[in-house]
Amino acid sequence: MKQTLHLLAVGTLLTGLAVPAQAQNAITGDLVKATESVEEKLVALANALSAEQYNWRPGEGVRSSGEVLLHVAADNYFLPTVIGVAAPAATKIMANDYPSVQTYERQKLDRAAIIAELTASFEHLKKAMAQVPESRLNEPLKVFGQDFTVRSFMLLATTHLHEHLGQMIAYARSNNVVPPWSR
Repeated sequence: MKQTLHLLAVGTLLTGLAVPAQAQNAITGDLVKATESVEEKLVALANALSAEQYNWRPGEGVRSSGEVLLHVAADNYFLPTVIGVAAPAATKIMANDYPSVQTYERQKLDRAAIIAELTASFEHLKKAMAQVPESRLNEPLKVFGQDFTVRSFMLLATTHLHEHLGQMIAYARSNNVVPPWSR
């Protein structure tokens, strides 16, 4: 019993290191964990694809593998602007300015630079999510002409990531790349 309580206390302490105290009792902690899971898989897929496979697209007018990864990075920077967390200045992504997101997505970057942007964007998104206090979760937002709360918008951001994870799994398998966690 004493050992179980000790392990529980250590686990609680380690969990507390992952997100700020203000997020521990809110849905934000769960969303950060879900985001970390998607990040791990998307970055693993990004590393598993060759530079040549970054140019692969399933059809005319559809994003290539590299373009999907840059789209994810762009949205990881843009979506927090909706809840008041500015994107890093170097991205030139501005709140309420989707053309700035599209400009970011159209960058011509090599594989290593895309992976670096993807990784940095996830750090930004997780930090932004973790900073949202529970008291703001029911705050109303108007985004893309639709009504949200901060909570529902953060859920949308997380489900958006899962959508693109599925897309990248399909892209990888179409290129005979087995997702690293499935081997």
